[in-house]
Amino acid sequence: MTPTNTALSVVSAEPPQIPVAEIERAVEQQFSLQGDLSPLVSERDQNFHLKVDPGAEYVVKVASAAEPTSASDFQTAALSHLEKVRTVSAPRVVRTLEGRSSGSIEHDDTTYRLRLVSYLAGELLTSAAVDPDLARDFGVQLASLDIGLQGFSHEGETPDLLWDLQRAAELRDILGCINDPTVLEGVTRVIDDFDKLVSPKLRSLRMQVIHGDANPDNVLIDPSSRRVTGFIDFGDMVRAPLVFDVAIAASYLRAADAGALELITPLVEGYHAKNPLQASELALLFDLVRARLATTITLLYWRLAARDHDDPYRQKTLDREAGAYAFLTALDALGRADFLRTLRLRLRL
Repeated sequence: MTPTNTALSVVSAEPPQIPVAEIERAVEQQFSLQGDLSPLVSERDQNFHLKVDPGAEYVVKVASAAEPTSASDFQTAALSHLEKVRTVSAPRVVRTLEGRSSGSIEHDDTTYRLRLVSYLAGELLTSAAVDPDLARDFGVQLASLDIGLQGFSHEGETPDLLWDLQRAAELRDILGCINDPTVLEGVTRVIDDFDKLVSPKLRSLRMQVIHGDANPDNVLIDPSSRRVTGFIDFGDMVRAPLVFDVAIAASYLRAADAGALELITPLVEGYHAKNPLQASELALLFDLVRARLATTITLLYWRLAARDHDDPYRQKTLDREAGAYAFLTALDALGRADFLRTLRLRLRL
């Protein structure tokens, strides 16, 4: 595939730019809700935090025109499923006055999908100083989320997402955006390893719908108890190997002043205690974590070149992912054998 493939066109599409007044009017007419809208930074959608008297809060989502309706339907169905099984706290779908799971809004001759979900209280994990206890609880709650999604299926469960690790090889198409030779060499090595060691084994792994983006900006905690209380932003959901969720979460637990596994080990330990990993999944975890980091790094460089300097998601990505390559370097220094040996000892496998 070339850089014009569907996956890249979705991630590269500019979010909708609909005037706030038009969105307020549509929300009031279709959902009978009125209040203060505050913008939320998003990669592909135009999102808002809606505060309604007397204290009710929601997230308003105007989906990108580049996103197929099946993708929005998939996310809505998954949230409705999680509301029924109640294994974790996740946003609740808010229906229109006519009982539909979404509305619509017209702007500049384009029709956009308009969705509302409940706003979950709590602080983002990204604001917390993560220690091993919190990392372990993160693993337990992520396992609970995946258990809740077991058996769920939907016709839109295979969206075109460049963030999907199953498409890691497609990153080669945009590696030219990495203008640092050292970074380019490191990322290319990761993709080569993925093609050689992971791709041939993907079909043998347990598959199900997963969250697909359990990064600290999408995980809520109670700051007093320092426990994970919920998950948000299900926009990267996909049917994929179950272990991907663990690898994605692990790629963001980047211990600064200690060994690379200081926080990854308790995360995996907590997950395994709730939803045991198979030996074949654990054997690939090192390369899957590296693949997620390579994806993050590549899309960061691509975004630097493709988005305007004042683009809010570009700046958010810069702030959050500055340490991604340093962490990839730390993992490479540790090595595949020591990574796996440490986890096996802790999990007693």
